[in-house]
Amino acid sequence: MTSLEESTLCKAVFLDVAQAFDKVWHIGLLYKLKASLPGPYYLLLHSYLTDRYFQVRYNRMCTDCYDVRSGVPQGSVLGPLLYLLFTADLPTTDYTTIATFAEDTGLLAVHRDPAVASQRLQRHLTLLHNWFILWKIRVNPAKSAHVTFTTRCVTCPPVFLHTTPIPVKHDVKYLGLHLDRQLTWHKHIQTKRQHLDLKLRDMSWLLGRHSQLSLPNQLLLYKCILKPVWTYGI
Repeated sequence: MTSLEESTLCKAVFLDVAQAFDKVWHIGLLYKLKASLPGPYYLLLHSYLTDRYFQVRYNRMCTDCYDVRSGVPQGSVLGPLLYLLFTADLPTTDYTTIATFAEDTGLLAVHRDPAVASQRLQRHLTLLHNWFILWKIRVNPAKSAHVTFTTRCVTCPPVFLHTTPIPVKHDVKYLGLHLDRQLTWHKHIQTKRQHLDLKLRDMSWLLGRHSQLSLPNQLLLYKCILKPVWTYGI
């Protein structure tokens, strides 16, 4: 928002990490845990991650059991925490901002000159690419997004992840928010209205004028199901 008020450019890249929780490299994770945690905690998490097996069953046929060598247990309380510990040392720079929430990763670079903003962003992307290779994390450039937040009519130079250009888009969805180029929030509001219409249509028999549900219970349903849709991120 500050960049729009000052008529500068805020170039952003939102990276799509492929199968983030399923591809956490156990050897690399245990190395980082041992370096950053006290011994008893490390041993506990080491026991939690090792000696896990999987097999595939189809009808009545089952494969042999194989070691699980990557990934954190899905749906577990520790899963997101272990992923955060694994990615806590993402490289940073003095001229860019990195925003992460679990596997969602965004990079921001602000400057009046589009070439300088792209150059700063590209330097950080190069550092990240080398880090991803080192720790066996795969990023899908085709599903990533490159957006320039500005009110100016300018065309910014492209940026690349290794040799693959990141697609330029006019809007992007990040953490449930639809961010458009000029931050008008038009698409976000439209999407939320459509979402609310669908939910209200499904619940019309409970919230409609012919509903036999008491008013306090209708209000409870509204607060629990409908209100979070339009108040999220407000």
